Amino acid sequence: MGRTVFEKIWDAHALANSPSGETLLYIDRHFTHEVTSPVAFEGLRASNRRVRRPDLTFAIMDHNVPTGDRLLPIQDPLSAEQVTTLYRNAREFGIRLFDIYSPFQGIVHVVMPELGLTLPGLTITCGDSHTCTHGAFGALAFGIGTSEGEHVFATQTLWLRRPRSMEIRFEGRLKRGVMAKDVILYLIKTIGTGGAIGHAVEYTGSLIREMNVEERMTLCNMAVEASARTAIICPDEKVYQYLRGTPFAPADSEWDEALRYWSSLRTDHDAVYDSRVAYNVSELEPQVTWGTNPGMTVGITGAIPSPSEFEGSQRLLAERALKYMGLEPGTEIRRIKVDVVFIGSCTNARLYDLLEAARVVYGNRIAPGVRGLVVPGSQLVKRRAERLGLHKIFIDAGFEWKNSGCSMCIAMNEDKLLSGQRCASTSNRNFENRQGIGGRTHLVSPLTAAASAISGTFSDPRDVGLVDYSELPIDHEYLRHLSVGRGVEA
Repeated sequence: MGRTVFEKIWDAHALANSPSGETLLYIDRHFTHEVTSPVAFEGLRASNRRVRRPDLTFAIMDHNVPTGDRLLPIQDPLSAEQVTTLYRNAREFGIRLFDIYSPFQGIVHVVMPELGLTLPGLTITCGDSHTCTHGAFGALAFGIGTSEGEHVFATQTLWLRRPRSMEIRFEGRLKRGVMAKDVILYLIKTIGTGGAIGHAVEYTGSLIREMNVEERMTLCNMAVEASARTAIICPDEKVYQYLRGTPFAPADSEWDEALRYWSSLRTDHDAVYDSRVAYNVSELEPQVTWGTNPGMTVGITGAIPSPSEFEGSQRLLAERALKYMGLEPGTEIRRIKVDVVFIGSCTNARLYDLLEAARVVYGNRIAPGVRGLVVPGSQLVKRRAERLGLHKIFIDAGFEWKNSGCSMCIAMNEDKLLSGQRCASTSNRNFENRQGIGGRTHLVSPLTAAASAISGTFSDPRDVGLVDYSELPIDHEYLRHLSVGRGVEA
């Protein structure tokens, strides 16, 4: 019997099996940040341990960092303490740190791939639930808790129960104005927020092959919102081109050797999955969440559902969600006004996301009374966007152009919604109070977010206007340079 790409990487890293059914996996890379690491480091001190492989451990500041002037002190005492603590821990344990002043600072799930620290075939852990993002490169990536993080620090291994396998196949070609974010929101709406629980998801199909690397990252990023343990896509030439020449990727003869291994990371034709689902998304329209979990989603031409359409506990959840969101059943999505538009997060703050949003923003202005924020996923993304000239497009339209960080996705910094404010957000979670106490979050794609900022209500980007890249006043020669392996199309 053949094996899936997940099974091949798992088997290659398995060190031992326990009587309880868990497997001890060797971990190739451990990423950490300022929020989940302090307790793990204290645990090391208490047991008089060191980090076993500091050369394979990389720390970054992303959740608490201010996205405004980096020369000013961090105003929130807890945020300042967590940042300072990571400085101290990284220095004490000999870990490479991308701090607040690093030219490579940004969101961990954006930075590590663009530096070549994420590679096909690696096992990766990070104290962050969206670590599954790295599966877009053919890596086996797990979000872990504090005690698990301490175990990886101390041993460079992790005990895990092997997930079941699940194939999610997407066929068809997306309509103009529809993005990977719409695909994953549609999937979660269809299978539910628990639809992939206990599974390692593998995305397959013609749509996946056509997608660039950064779109695939969006799909893998939000697999956890369907309760998947992780997600993965077989690596291909697009992945190799994305990684070639990055600072930490193999080079010269080592690159050739790596390619030979990476080419073996394919799911065999006779591999068997524990479960399979398939969708043709050729007719999919832009999606908007209406409630307080990503499964509460409807198409842009739809309306707010009635709780009576649900059964049992789902009806109670819908009632609570509508009360929190301040919405009435039957209200058309396109009639709902927005107060804030946030383009950012580890889901949709890469260069491709900003380019797509600029196609709507160019030549327009934000609607009166709407606040717009563009927060690049990393300082490298920010510099590349500025080299292209994208920042001018957003600033001229009335958006705030910020420094990189998690920003309003999790509101552990100065970027927060006020109570009652409604936000069109390209982030990954619309939980109660996620973007600020009392804030109301609607998850959308970068295109839909940009269109909503211009119109002042949730809008189809095709209705607002969607120009081609060739019409944007940007450095097209530089874009052609970036298009090779950078997840963007010239």
